[in-house]
Amino acid sequence: MRSSWQLGHIGLNRSLLRKTAQRVVTLSTNDLCDFDDGPVKGRKKTSSSERRCIVTRSHESPGQMIRFVIAPDGRIVPDLSGRLPGRGLWVKAEREIFDSAKLKQAFSRAARKEVQISQGLLNFVIEGLANRLQDGISLARRAGEAVCGFQKCRERLAANKVGVIICALGASRDELGRLMSGHRSLPVEWVPERVLASAFGRDRAVYAVIAPGALAQRLMADCKRFSGVAETSLPDPIRVSKEQAEL
Repeated sequence: MRSSWQLGHIGLNRSLLRKTAQRVVTLSTNDLCDFDDGPVKGRKKTSSSERRCIVTRSHESPGQMIRFVIAPDGRIVPDLSGRLPGRGLWVKAEREIFDSAKLKQAFSRAARKEVQISQGLLNFVIEGLANRLQDGISLARRAGEAVCGFQKCRERLAANKVGVIICALGASRDELGRLMSGHRSLPVEWVPERVLASAFGRDRAVYAVIAPGALAQRLMADCKRFSGVAETSLPDPIRVSKEQAEL
């Protein structure tokens, strides 16, 4: 039996569609690339993993950048793990960029509104990355993927079970050369000694090695980001004795 109910219009509202289309047109592809929504039609094709720095406008891998999100109150918040919800604003991990007066303007332009930037934002990023390094090394240690001390490191190297060598700032390059004898093709990253020592629960630590794998890759990326933003904050390297290098 035929229903007495009248069929309503189930199509989309044309006026709404028109307004939405106009809104999309006003957002240039260049601005959309500041976020982490993936590649945008109409611009030069890049790797899907690349992001564009809101200051330099250059495309880089996320491992060389710092992601930020905007809190509900308008504050710029670093997202060092890349897990916070919301659109990400990406900044290349270079100290001169964070010291630039253009940074706040770039954040406001990318966010399309006024934002609040803490005066201690750079230090927050540096300390946050240092904590990530310590946590990452500690996690690798608990998983049996990291050891410290000259002799233990040499044993792992001899067994070809090393993905990256971690050195404390201040380590002797001569002793590092002795440690790496026969394995000079391996990547070497530098971290503050307090980070390395704390990760192993020791007062001193100079050398550590990390097994190949995801943890080693994460640590290398965090080391590069840390050295980039903390460039002028790191102490000048000083030589240590052979006895100290055995730590």
